[in-house]
Amino acid sequence: MIALRGDYTTTIKYKNMTKSKGLGDSIEKITKATGIKKVVDKVSEVTGKDCGCGTRKDTLNKMFPYNPNGSWLSQRFR
Repeated sequence: MIALRGDYTTTIKYKNMTKSKGLGDSIEKITKATGIKKVVDKVSEVTGKDCGCGTRKDTLNKMFPYNPNGSWLSQRFR
């Protein structure tokens, strides 16, 4: 991706950017980008309890998948 800023061009490189399979993957990307994931991981480490992020991500991906052949609505309500 190329971002234009003033008189120069900046190239933005995304590390490990994979295509989202569903809503859960998109939410995970947002929480990582905003730093929420690091806070949740730290709290989880201190309390010794699993945050359930992986399970929640998988559930949301199954409920709201991104289908390359059409929208999730067309597949869900056939």
